[in-house]
Amino acid sequence: MGNIAAFFDIDGTLFRNSLMIEHFKKLIKYEVIDPSLWYGNLKDSYSEWERRYGEFEDYLEELAEVYLKELKGINKDYIEFIASQVIKINGEKVYKYTRSRIKWHKESGHKVFFISGAPDFLVEKMAEKYGVTEYKATEYLVDGNNNFTGEIVKMWDSENKQNALNEFVERFCVDLDSSYSYGDTTGDLSMLRMVGYPVAINPNRGLLMAIKEDKELYNKASIIVERKDLIYSLSPDVEILDI
Repeated sequence: MGNIAAFFDIDGTLFRNSLMIEHFKKLIKYEVIDPSLWYGNLKDSYSEWERRYGEFEDYLEELAEVYLKELKGINKDYIEFIASQVIKINGEKVYKYTRSRIKWHKESGHKVFFISGAPDFLVEKMAEKYGVTEYKATEYLVDGNNNFTGEIVKMWDSENKQNALNEFVERFCVDLDSSYSYGDTTGDLSMLRMVGYPVAINPNRGLLMAIKEDKELYNKASIIVERKDLIYSLSPDVEILDI
């Protein structure tokens, strides 16, 4: 029998916001990124999402494009301090349920993995903070001088997360049928489908609909919602209201 493992997404599953967004804000504060980019390029999409007329994913995609472009040519060592500050300030701003599950898995002797679409230099520090076994994240490529090239190897889609999970399974001899995964969007679908105990935490509409349409996943998935001071479990057949 292989090892029992737990695979966690970070943004929206553990962390209550986006690590990249928090880092972007700090880069503006430390004048690495011009503040005018926020007011000129991103303010409208953020406002649309904040007022719930737009989608968070649209805002995040627009911000990620600016973020990647502005990092190009910057030395990775130069932003290490800022990245550390992001985790120091925000590392505890997590969901109670997910934090408790990480603790339980570690105490049970399970392998714990982070598989996240957030930048690798942020996920690395989050992984150190929570003492996980290993992590995979979006890799921000650097050249021979350790300067960002403006290129990435993404880790926010379902296919690449599945490849990362497969790598961990092989390296750590993981028993998938006895293992767990935790995610909040369709980018986590492959992780949820592959294990015996999938958990959707505060799932977005796309993920919940996908669970409803996948008979095998529907029969084994747990739906956890954490809001205010309440954590509760829902059946996958929960009604979705169109407003």
